[in-house]
Amino acid sequence: MQNAQKLAAQCYAQSAAPIRTPRNTEYEAISQITRKLKAALSPADNKDMSLLADAIHRNRQLWVILASSVAEEDNLLPDELRAGLFSLAEFVRKHSAKVLMENADGSVLVDINMSIMQGLNTRAAG
Repeated sequence: MQNAQKLAAQCYAQSAAPIRTPRNTEYEAISQITRKLKAALSPADNKDMSLLADAIHRNRQLWVILASSVAEEDNLLPDELRAGLFSLAEFVRKHSAKVLMENADGSVLVDINMSIMQGLNTRAAG
């Protein structure tokens, strides 16, 4: 009897878990990477280059995935938004290299990600 109760509790707990939408998943991925970027750019970390390089690398990977997604023919986003996101991905790629060479401010990358997160939140609410 006790095993049946445990099994029922486990099954209920699994079904009570929140359902993630693709938008929620995108938001969470961008949020995690943005937190890493912020931490790596923080004056408290005294510009640890290995942390910065890792954060920049992960952010670039994210933007490659986003660019690939908006470039697909079956993407349902409006063409203008797709083009804008693709252009942002190219900017992120170029600006990231400048940040790593210490010729540019990395906070711009954080700002871009935060704007995308805000847009995802707005679209989820609307």
